[in-house]
Amino acid sequence: MTTVLIADDQPLQRFGSRMLLESQDDMTVVGEAANGSEAVRMAAELHPDVVLMDIRMPGLDGIEATRRIAAAGDRTRILIVTTFDLDAYAYAGLRAGASGFLVKDAQPEELLSGIRAVATGDAVVAPSLTRRLLDAYVHHLPTDPSAEDLTQEDSRLASLTDREREILTVIGKGWTNTEIATRLHLAESTVKTHVGRILAKTGSRDRIQAVILAYDAKLVEPS
Repeated sequence: MTTVLIADDQPLQRFGSRMLLESQDDMTVVGEAANGSEAVRMAAELHPDVVLMDIRMPGLDGIEATRRIAAAGDRTRILIVTTFDLDAYAYAGLRAGASGFLVKDAQPEELLSGIRAVATGDAVVAPSLTRRLLDAYVHHLPTDPSAEDLTQEDSRLASLTDREREILTVIGKGWTNTEIATRLHLAESTVKTHVGRILAKTGSRDRIQAVILAYDAKLVEPS
């Protein structure tokens, strides 16, 4: 059973999401938060598998709430739900620690599959779309003061083998596991093993965070 916390300042949006999620045999809503502060508090109390996080909320917004929940180091994953597709808020949410984002006009089945994917540790955003998002906004956003500095990121990269560093670089370029296996002449199972080790060594929560690390560490330059 996947437990979900809904964070949205619009009661009708929360109601609709709850109705949809609780119609599924494998999901249950454990709480609703009307703002970011409530989301942080309830995530700490309830330890949901997934938080559906709105961005624009009164008081503490969804970006800062995402950052605080991710920093707590709990197993909770965050799925950003935003009004627009490729906007600066979505980028900021991913950088803050979200495992993906969807637009509010997504089809119900897209939301459900997104929640299931995030709950199992996968990223909702396709790698190629993630790169386009980063390319579009990496030069237009202020430096995140809470982000780790380049020295620390270099230290984490130092623990990677040459092959792992190579794979992290192409992950940053948007290559899928299948593309990595084909182009680097590796078995796909080997690629998956390398990716798992990269995430563990760098402390990346998921593939999206690995992509952001590749950008921050200058392994990949915006196109």
